[in-house]
Amino acid sequence: MNRCADARAVAATVPGADVGNAGLRPPMVPRQASFFPPPVLNPFVQQTRLGVARRIQIFFLGIILLPIRALLVAIILLLSWSLAAISTACCPEKLTHPITGWKRKITHPVLKFLGHAMFFSMGFVVTVKGKIATPLEAPIFVVAPHSTFFDGIACVAAGLPSIVSRNENVQVPLVGRILRALQPVLVSRVDPDSRKNTINEIIRRATSGGEWPQILVFPEGTCTNRSCLITFKPGAFIPGVPVQPILLRYPNKLDTVTWTWQGYTFIQLCVLTWCQPFTRVEVEFMPVQVPSDEERCDPVLFASTIRNVMAELDWDGIRKHLDEYAAIASSSKGGRIGIEEFAEYLKLPVSDVLRQLFALFDRNHDGSIDFREYVIGLAVLCNPANTEEIIQVAFKLFDVDEDGFITEEEFSTILQASLGVPDLDVSGLFKEIAQGDSVSYEEFKSFALKHPEYAKIFTTYLDLQTCHVFSLPKEVQATPSVVSNKVSPESHEESTSDKKDD
Repeated sequence: MNRCADARAVAATVPGADVGNAGLRPPMVPRQASFFPPPVLNPFVQQTRLGVARRIQIFFLGIILLPIRALLVAIILLLSWSLAAISTACCPEKLTHPITGWKRKITHPVLKFLGHAMFFSMGFVVTVKGKIATPLEAPIFVVAPHSTFFDGIACVAAGLPSIVSRNENVQVPLVGRILRALQPVLVSRVDPDSRKNTINEIIRRATSGGEWPQILVFPEGTCTNRSCLITFKPGAFIPGVPVQPILLRYPNKLDTVTWTWQGYTFIQLCVLTWCQPFTRVEVEFMPVQVPSDEERCDPVLFASTIRNVMAELDWDGIRKHLDEYAAIASSSKGGRIGIEEFAEYLKLPVSDVLRQLFALFDRNHDGSIDFREYVIGLAVLCNPANTEEIIQVAFKLFDVDEDGFITEEEFSTILQASLGVPDLDVSGLFKEIAQGDSVSYEEFKSFALKHPEYAKIFTTYLDLQTCHVFSLPKEVQATPSVVSNKVSPESHEESTSDKKDD
């Protein structure tokens, strides 16, 4: 068998070689599966685990912080209530006209200040990204994921727009009056026509040309643990006007804010959060989304489009930190790290989602992983078409002594991580490339340029990743193939194979 035919045969064994064929999907191998997004956890369950050290810290901080913060919140609520009472004096419970004049001009800026002060007194450190749209640019804000009663911080960051709220909430002492000052769209649980009336009111305000304040809606309609975005309800999208999505993130090591059906209660979360030195939250105002003609006629389609936009991974942000991750991986020199160190490197809290990601790389289930393998997988996902950069990153990571050369064993590890083929035999290929018992990156690159027939080996896996990440198939089918784990420029006629027919 000549070299070109040999390379084609080898390339055909790599997972994803037939990814371009319509309706066909190859079976996954262990390494390949590790780069796939993990299955979604139950979004309505939250389990925050508190260790002994954390409990002790909460106890001692709580002695000092809890009473101070509770007192500050009470004072701010009383001040807000007095201003809200002035703003809504002589106004009906269900407004027919927006609040204007001196009431609005005086009380609204002060209420915004008090809103920021209240969250600051509770220990929230808020980072706002993006630009807030004007009422004419986007009459409606849609906020997700909705995971806690603390998400009201999005309303404060957006300038106290109107919200959609249950009618019972405005009856609550103290808080109800403040809520009325926001000119909410009220929903009644007992009125059979409430849903229709609510939609009509949202349409009336959204199409008022800026006469009414903007409306802020949580389209999920309930709280989740932020592991995914559940289906958006179409109410906010029925008017067919431009909307501005707002993303909420809580990048804290300890999650004390998530409020789901199964988890901590309202009081417990308040106590836990107020006993922390600070709680980080990010509010990102995304670009305004203008509906197409089809989406204006189909609010469900418009809601699905916005949900997909908000659920997209921030690859630019990941790329920005990839060099930093690579430096961390290089410094580990092949050392293994645990879940706490992994979370610290990624600047993420130890959550169920992070544990699942960690488990994908913990092959022997000993509670530790090689961080370098994670960086290679990240490079594959972030740069699905840049093969040379991926191989270069992997080469540097496994050059343990930083002498510009790697051994055959290290070379084999690179290909296993980059191609997704376990137990890969590269002895023949290594001897063809190397001048001695080690190979430099320049030698490898030179070999690849002189023998383009091997390029398919390094691109099919990337094609597979691109196909999976950016256009998930509706049906997954396994293609019959001859699987060989030997990469060599020599003949494969005597090599063993494992053939599976479906």
